[in-house]
Amino acid sequence: MSLAIVRARALDGLAAPEVTVEVHLANGLPAFNLVGLPDTEVREARDRVRAALVTSQFEFPQRRITVNLAPADLPKEGGRFDLAIALGILAASGQVEAAALDHYEFCGELSLNGGLRAVRGVLAAALAAAGAGRALVLPRANAAEAALAPAATVLPADDLLAVCAHLNRHTLLEAQPAAQPGPQDAALPDLADVRGQAQARRALEVAAAGGHSLLLFGPPGTGKSMLAQRLPGLLPPMDEAEALASAALQSLEGVFDAARWGLRPFRAPHHSASAAALVGGGANPRPGEISLAHHGVLFLDELPEFDRRVLEALREPLETGAVTVARARRRVEFPARFQLVAAMNPCPCGYAGHPRRACRCTPEQVARYRARLSGPLLDRMDLTVEVPALGHAELADSAPGEASAAVRARVLAARELQRARQGRPNARLEPSAVGALCTPDDAGARLLAQAMERLNLSARAYHRVLRVARTLADLAGIEVPGAAQVAEAIQYRRSLDAR
Repeated sequence: MSLAIVRARALDGLAAPEVTVEVHLANGLPAFNLVGLPDTEVREARDRVRAALVTSQFEFPQRRITVNLAPADLPKEGGRFDLAIALGILAASGQVEAAALDHYEFCGELSLNGGLRAVRGVLAAALAAAGAGRALVLPRANAAEAALAPAATVLPADDLLAVCAHLNRHTLLEAQPAAQPGPQDAALPDLADVRGQAQARRALEVAAAGGHSLLLFGPPGTGKSMLAQRLPGLLPPMDEAEALASAALQSLEGVFDAARWGLRPFRAPHHSASAAALVGGGANPRPGEISLAHHGVLFLDELPEFDRRVLEALREPLETGAVTVARARRRVEFPARFQLVAAMNPCPCGYAGHPRRACRCTPEQVARYRARLSGPLLDRMDLTVEVPALGHAELADSAPGEASAAVRARVLAARELQRARQGRPNARLEPSAVGALCTPDDAGARLLAQAMERLNLSARAYHRVLRVARTLADLAGIEVPGAAQVAEAIQYRRSLDAR
């Protein structure tokens, strides 16, 4: 047989479209041509496949070999097609049973000795293969990840010889058992480590209970980063759908860790990160930090040090929970439903308002420093909290704070109220639902009207105050937000200039 067809999967955002690998052997001068919009890594498969076949004791056909990766208009990238191309050549030359290929899809990069190396994005491929009713043959290093896909048949292999022995019915590959993951008892940082800072701890609990964005500001060394790192320990575990979506994005980037299944991701990019690194991009679009933080926490330390254009790119994903990366030839959408936590100093030197250290900055320097954060971005921060410097006596006399377990119990109770009432956290309520579910009592309504007048709150800020007040009421077990909840929510909306 001079023509063989093998099925594989490409990557297109979170999707894994089917790719038909067509291999044709023709008479003529020996040649090896790859067509079908392959990138450089795919074109290099010619040398990897040739060496792998020879070192695995197969005959490499001395004929004119044409490999077509269809559809031709879908870009192909990476070494994920090596195994499919090698099997197509073997089937076309009669060294492997071609009829057996119809029941499988193949994914894996070949080493020069015929071994299989792991590739990224196998979870999306496993989900797509299961939907098509085919088994997925892949490197053993990817098996545990792919087995997370519901109803997927995953056949891990160590090398090309093992795959061929399975197709020729000599030695069958054993299917990877279906994964039965559960939330891991990972040692997350405990909130008890934070001494003092009662107001910041309270804001962290409110942020966890309602899924709200949080901005912490204060002098260096007051515990802003410590507080942010303890937020994942207060959040509820992800359900299966959330865990699969998060794992698929991490698999796409090659950073999936099975030991953290069910735990909220925590991403903390450096302030030198580019816009493409933060929101995603590239010629072949890849997910950015906001997508890798999907259903988790994105922590931006030293917020004003980020490039302003990078920060402005966060505005739309904060509202929509998704980011669309558009290129001349491709358009890819990645989910990005993350919880933003940011930290900053009050001024360039960091000591404005410090009780014991003098600030060296001029008012103009402080104004320029804070002006790096645009009004529209700050308007999207639900909670803005000062983390003041503590003296030695306060640190020495203060007992350990309340542990994460106790705070998490209250957060889970509040989240359960929200799930039963509207099926989502308060921070994600649509404007139409805010009026029905977050309207305060008469005293709270009067207080909010006064705040709107005096603080010049925008319509977005108005709705965010109502959402925060609803979360405060849930934490207190109150049916309708009152004046106390509205007052606390307004306190969190005070601008940086007022502090």
